[in-house]
Amino acid sequence: MEKKNIMTYEGLKKLEDELQHLKVVKRKEVAQKIKEAREQGDLSENAEYDAAKDEQRDIEARIEELEKILKNAEVVDEEEVDLDKANIGCRVKILDMEFKEEVEYKIVGSTEANSLENKISNESPVGRAVIGAKVGDVVTVETPAGELQYKILEIQRSN
Repeated sequence: MEKKNIMTYEGLKKLEDELQHLKVVKRKEVAQKIKEAREQGDLSENAEYDAAKDEQRDIEARIEELEKILKNAEVVDEEEVDLDKANIGCRVKILDMEFKEEVEYKIVGSTEANSLENKISNESPVGRAVIGAKVGDVVTVETPAGELQYKILEIQRSN
């Protein structure tokens, strides 16, 4: 049995849009590049042809990967998230007990995680520790540098 890919509607839409773009736009672009490279003659020493074929292979691999992710997608309805405890699809404001620093994260499935956007995976150490916790709870996160403690300050809808 394959692993379910838990994600928000936003994450699902983003992957569907990428898949559509690859199938409709990028495939045509690469096919055109291959056609143009073929017209140049000898393919044995044609760098443009080799590059286009490599790009085609990468696009097809990504399409296959996206289709597999989407096939096993399980969407969390962010409107129905129980705000009594932290879960996928909600924003969590936590306090780093050691550095007295507040941080806010959106908890998402692993396919959507993006540290630059403060989106953490439910499978990450912090995500695992926070899931199921309530406002006021202190959770412990195991890291290579030792244990870190966070206090849950706020849980809210992500949108």
